[in-house]
Amino acid sequence: MQLTDLLTEERIACHVEAHSKKRALEEISELLSVDQQYLSSADIFESLLSRERLGSTGIGYGVAIPHGRLKNSDHTSGAFIQLKDGVDFDSIDQNPVDLLFALVVPEESTEDHLQTLAELANMFNDEEFRKHLRQAETAQDLFQLIKDRQQH
Repeated sequence: MQLTDLLTEERIACHVEAHSKKRALEEISELLSVDQQYLSSADIFESLLSRERLGSTGIGYGVAIPHGRLKNSDHTSGAFIQLKDGVDFDSIDQNPVDLLFALVVPEESTEDHLQTLAELANMFNDEEFRKHLRQAETAQDLFQLIKDRQQH
């Protein structure tokens, strides 16, 4: 599955103002709820927050991949935000996070979910790619960068 199958331009935001991990998760939950028929942003936020309580999804290099399972979901969805300023995310390297790619998956999802997380971690491991994401000025630019990266 391509990341661009999980993501739309409507679920990408650029220069987002968030001054805490909680606020960043609220912002990305709003984006994830955009085209969800049976899920509210509050449902999504609770799922992401529950996962964070188990341990931070901050993978280092200023990147976090919050994710959660949802009962009323029948498909995987993703959202991406570039924060204006980094926030403390309890990341493994203790660096502030300014790039977040969030996933919500159906409750029974397992293997696809893990493969997508691995693919995201690999993608964000690329220093040049992270640099380009941070320099992007619009949601369209961010979507194009992710789309182009998928074709490699």
